[in-house]
Amino acid sequence: MDISALILAGGRSTRMGEDKALIPWDGIPLLTRVSQVATQCCQQVYILTPWEEKYQKIVPEKCQFITETHPGQGPLLGLAEGLEKISSEWVLLLGCDLPLLQSKILQNWIENLTQIPDEILAVVPHQQARWEPLCAFYRRSALPNLQEFIQQGGNSFQKWLAQTKVASLPVSQTCQEMLWNCNTPIDLEKNH
Repeated sequence: MDISALILAGGRSTRMGEDKALIPWDGIPLLTRVSQVATQCCQQVYILTPWEEKYQKIVPEKCQFITETHPGQGPLLGLAEGLEKISSEWVLLLGCDLPLLQSKILQNWIENLTQIPDEILAVVPHQQARWEPLCAFYRRSALPNLQEFIQQGGNSFQKWLAQTKVASLPVSQTCQEMLWNCNTPIDLEKNH
């Protein structure tokens, strides 16, 4: 399977009040956790961030950095920037704030990508009438469609996915737990 992982680590973490990527979860920084799971599922793992030097020592050596040129502009622009620079057919997009990520579930999803028709540009978990775009798969061929949406002023993943050919991933109870992301100090306290 021609797939790479792209981890977004360029957000401002305004709701958390400190850099989410560096927050320890069971003693391990969130970015470390996510990158370790990604390396179990994909041959190539990229981290999109403007702060490579800050994260270099906390991720597996095989991870490569892509310098984010428009930091703080949101995850949709981050995906577009990653798709421009990664040549794999599929990109597994991951937020850096997924402490419960499970390689076994991701690997099952990856195996099923071979059955996805060519016209489908994204394979995304869907629950409670919302897409979960930061633990999802995007075809490199989605880039022109995505760039056009951004050029027209779009910056919402939900709106872009609503007008794109997407296959939804079923979300079991276990998957639902895995998709939980840690956004605020209250999230950190409540689930830790």
